[in-house]
Amino acid sequence: MSNNVVEGLIIELTKLPGIGRKSAQRLAFFIMGMPESEALAIANAITTLKEKARFCRHCFNITDEEVCSICSDPRRNREKICVIEEPSNLIVIENTKSFNGLYHVLLGALSPVDGITPDRLKISELVKRVADGNVAEVIIATNPNTKGETTAQYILQVLKPLGVKVSRIAYGLPIGGDIEFADEVTLAKSLEGRNEM
Repeated sequence: MSNNVVEGLIIELTKLPGIGRKSAQRLAFFIMGMPESEALAIANAITTLKEKARFCRHCFNITDEEVCSICSDPRRNREKICVIEEPSNLIVIENTKSFNGLYHVLLGALSPVDGITPDRLKISELVKRVADGNVAEVIIATNPNTKGETTAQYILQVLKPLGVKVSRIAYGLPIGGDIEFADEVTLAKSLEGRNEM
């Protein structure tokens, strides 16, 4: 095997988020040492993903069907929609097993300086879902950063005329954390989102 072949794989692996050149080199040599069947299984999984993955026509989660398994599940609470930025956020929330409603994936967050305006996200589709359905509450679970906060405020403004309850997930200090090491914004949000005991 020529170094060009290895270098080609290293270059492709560095295109993945969080993978620098050294990590890519380790992965490339690990893949070289794998049994051929295992390496081909990885390649086939990537090919299948690219060929079959699509966005759910209701919530824009990633699926291989027209409607994802969450939207088609009759046991889900259809009166609540949790708005998230990316499909990966859905997995994290589902792993908590504390939400049984539906989701709406925006596929990003507002960032005018980066050219991400409301028309580039799935906000109008959210408004249509709320206007067409029997949605009682929209829970905004965008990231607690500038883009996420801007997105949350924009969604609140466009949903307000529809008379639906709009809430924002609480955030603040992590379990096991020390107040001494919290930044001012996190601590302020923790105080704002306090609950009665």
